[in-house]
Amino acid sequence: MLKKLFKIIDNPNIVALKILYLISFLLEDKIYLWLFCWFNSRMILNFKNPKTFNDKLNWLKINDRKKLYTKLADKIASKKFVLEIIGEEYVASTYGVWESVESIDWQSLPKQFVIKANHDSSGAVIVRDKHTFDIHRLDKYKKILKRNYYYSLREWPYKNIKPLLFVEELLDDGTQLEDKEITLQDYKFWCFNGEPKYMYITVKDKEIYENFYDMEFKPVNINHGFPKKDLKTLKPKEFEKMAELAGKLSKASQTAFVRVDFFYVKEKIYFSEFTFYDWEGVRPFESYEQDLELGNLINLDCLKKENNNQ
Repeated sequence: MLKKLFKIIDNPNIVALKILYLISFLLEDKIYLWLFCWFNSRMILNFKNPKTFNDKLNWLKINDRKKLYTKLADKIASKKFVLEIIGEEYVASTYGVWESVESIDWQSLPKQFVIKANHDSSGAVIVRDKHTFDIHRLDKYKKILKRNYYYSLREWPYKNIKPLLFVEELLDDGTQLEDKEITLQDYKFWCFNGEPKYMYITVKDKEIYENFYDMEFKPVNINHGFPKKDLKTLKPKEFEKMAELAGKLSKASQTAFVRVDFFYVKEKIYFSEFTFYDWEGVRPFESYEQDLELGNLINLDCLKKENNNQ
C-alpha cells in the first residue's frame, strides 16, 4: 500500500489524472479528453483540424454518435447485427442473458461455458465445470455491472448500454484455463471507411506485445507503443475470409474507423467484437509521423459536411 502511495506521489501525472477523473463530470468531453491525453502522454489533440490517427478517433468520439454504434458496442446486440450481415455460422451460441449473478439460471446451462458482461472490454470468466465452479469468482461482476464505460474516456457508444451478463459457448483450442482470462488468439482488423487495411495480434506474456500485418499477412512496421514479439505465426487458412468479413461488417457499421475482431478456432471463424476507438484513442505511436500516416487513412469529409449542415 505504501509503495503504491509513494509511486503516485513521485509521479505528478498520476496525481493529475486521478484529480481529473474525480472532476470529470464537471468537464465537457472535448476538454476532458484534451487534458487526459496531455497528462497521460503529453499528446496534444487537435480537434479543430484533426490529422493524426489519435486526433481523428477522439474527434469521432465527439462528432459521430449514431444510435447504431450503441448496438454494435453492446456484446449481446452486436451478435444479432453480425448474424444478419454475415450469417449465424460466425457467431458463438448464447445460452442466456441475466441482469445479475444471482439471477443466472445455472440449471439451464451446459457443463462448461463462458460468462461475459455486455458493456465492458474485459472480465470474461471461463467455467469448465459448473458443478465444481467457485461462485465467488463472479463477485467482480457486482462492481462491473455498476460501471458506465463511457465516463473513463468518453467512448460514447457505451454510454446508453444497459449492463447485462450473458453466457455463451466456450470456444476451446486447448489453451484455455479456468482460472485465467481468455487466451484464444484473436485477429484484430483495422478498417478505414469500410475497408480493412491492417490486422494485428496481441500476445500477453509478462508484458503486452503487438504484431501488425497487411492484408497479405506480411509484417508491417506499425508500433503502437508495444514491442513486437518474435513469432513464428502461420497465416490462418481462412485469413482472406476473415478480411472479407471484416470489410462487410465495417461497411455495414457506417463508421470512418472500426476495429473488427475474430477468433479462429480449429479452422473456424467466430466474431469477437467491434471496437470504435482502439486503445481508447489515447495511446501514442512510436512516432508522430506514424500517427499522421495512419490518420490519413481515416476520411472525415462526409462527417464534417454532416456536422456543418446541422
